[in-house]
Amino acid sequence: MSAHNDWKPTEVRPDGPERGAEGLRRALAAAGDFGDLLTRAKVVVFRDFQVGEQELDEVMDLLLPNRLAYTHGTSPRTKVAAGNVYTSTEYPSEQTIAMHNELSYSHKWPSRLLFYCATTPGSGGATPVVDGTLWLASLDEKVRDAFAGGIRYAQNLHDGFGLGRSWKQTFETEDRKQVEAFLDEGRFTWNWTSDGGLRMVSPVRPAWIRHPVTGEEVWFNQADHFHPAALGDDIARELAQILPPEELPQSVTLADGSPIPDEYVLHVHDRGLELAVDVDWKQGDLMVIDNVAVGHGRRPYTGDRRVLVAMSD
Repeated sequence: MSAHNDWKPTEVRPDGPERGAEGLRRALAAAGDFGDLLTRAKVVVFRDFQVGEQELDEVMDLLLPNRLAYTHGTSPRTKVAAGNVYTSTEYPSEQTIAMHNELSYSHKWPSRLLFYCATTPGSGGATPVVDGTLWLASLDEKVRDAFAGGIRYAQNLHDGFGLGRSWKQTFETEDRKQVEAFLDEGRFTWNWTSDGGLRMVSPVRPAWIRHPVTGEEVWFNQADHFHPAALGDDIARELAQILPPEELPQSVTLADGSPIPDEYVLHVHDRGLELAVDVDWKQGDLMVIDNVAVGHGRRPYTGDRRVLVAMSD
């Protein structure tokens, strides 16, 4: 697996005295078309521009042409500003967040993600990124064969009181008709439960896809995030031993409905983290990733790490 050492994010630094949004604007002008740069690099990190949080909206206008809401998101976040800016996933600081492509379990996903460091962590807290082509190539043949037919995700979303997220949090609305339209578009099987919750099962989703520009095949799913074997939360793992899969907040199977072996899920989980390149944070730094080409995660940290996220099509 040594090939992963040949890939790393591209770093852009100021080539003059200007900092902040104006310095970044000049650097982008010098770099040419940012879309082309991102496709080639897969991840672009902007170092030492010292962008202030009050300048973030201006910078995002340059890098994310159409910011999206976190519709159908499964992780806990807080919306912190107009223009669809969120906190990064609010899991306990001691936990590792495994590699994933944002919203890859859904029928709509962002093509770009922007990360901004508002507060430097005391220690740790890197955002690891992994080349999806290398991740796919690294998997044992028997694992790839098992996933070749695709996978199916299931979710149980409560109405405000229960395990996991509510459907109102997940879809950022209280309008059932709006949720139903989204699910119909994605060809989910769904029903409202007697207690006001929502049961939804996806159609078969692919385990890997082709990048829309480069044509490279990339690992692109979140089976390990829906599977109890790879959960970092002891309570969640214990819950999975008590409840049947159809009653869990989220679960996943192979396309034919058969269980995904624990060892396959852990193999995928571990290879992603092993191949990842860590991007460390300093206040004012930014990173933009191609959400199809690369997966991302989070290393444990101490201190008051605050990283904000926005998404774009």
